[in-house]
Amino acid sequence: MSASASSPASFDLIGVGSPIMDLLAPVPLEFLAQHVAGDKGGMVLVNDAEMSAILAHLPAAPETSSGGSAANATVNAARLGLRATYLGKLGNCAVAAAYRARFAELGIDTSRFKTGDVPNARSLILTTPDADRTMRTDLGAAMTLSPDEITAADFASCRHLHMEGYLVFNEALADAVLAAARAAGCTVSVDLASFEVINATRPWIFKQLATGIDIVFANEDEIRALFEDKTSGFDELARRLASHGVTAAVKVGKDGAWIAQGDELHRIEPVAVANVIDTNGAGDSWAAGFLSAHLRGKSLAESGRIASHVGAATVQHLGPIIPDDQFKALTERLATLA
Repeated sequence: MSASASSPASFDLIGVGSPIMDLLAPVPLEFLAQHVAGDKGGMVLVNDAEMSAILAHLPAAPETSSGGSAANATVNAARLGLRATYLGKLGNCAVAAAYRARFAELGIDTSRFKTGDVPNARSLILTTPDADRTMRTDLGAAMTLSPDEITAADFASCRHLHMEGYLVFNEALADAVLAAARAAGCTVSVDLASFEVINATRPWIFKQLATGIDIVFANEDEIRALFEDKTSGFDELARRLASHGVTAAVKVGKDGAWIAQGDELHRIEPVAVANVIDTNGAGDSWAAGFLSAHLRGKSLAESGRIASHVGAATVQHLGPIIPDDQFKALTERLATLA
């Protein structure tokens, strides 16, 4: 499917973010203390030399998977039946070619990728035995995406934009994306992505909330960082976020989620998982499940219930992409929820 063949509303969803190749590495807790600067958990940007230094100390070569927060959400939303396209900047290397090919295999429109003249972005995801993930990311070509490259034409024939919060590290770029999407008539969701993003860009986030965002996804660390509140209940924090005129989806891991919109508040029960392997990408999958239902007109409670199942399926294997056999079982479960 190409953009030139598109008719109005050809795409339910356009994801925007950094097309990153994930490098997946299980490590013991002591590895972080010995070889990784910064706090456990979350995401920190590194340069090529810093990335190479960490890779050199890994106990085994990492596995690879297409990644990036909005990209993960777009992949799973497409697998759940949404018509999807994606905007991000690929590199000039074999990694970028493999990334584009994977999207095309899944039926995701690839015509809105842009191409840089440096290698593709990559993210090292270090998963510890507690299933927590610590990410160190070299943005490569993705970092060279310029606000000048973004126009409303990039969002033509798209119903909904889903943007990853990591893009907000470049506030001018995030502004350009949101302005162009709004000009094209898209509704908008933003995943806050990381407490580091929020701590660095809190004034920008509140400015954009005032301008108009339709859906905000946040986990427990992110919602507490946003409101600088370590004690309030997540139901109260969801309501506080919703008071800014958004649908607030607050994910609280194994405890489920809260969804607030206007006067509505929904407790989303968790889906129990006996053996959590890796939480990387679970929040992205949750967003994909929610959007796949919400954009088809499902209620907030129904959308949250579907999201919970998709997120739970993601933590039962290494990496953010649910294996095909497990995805088939997931879609069969989801069919019983209708």
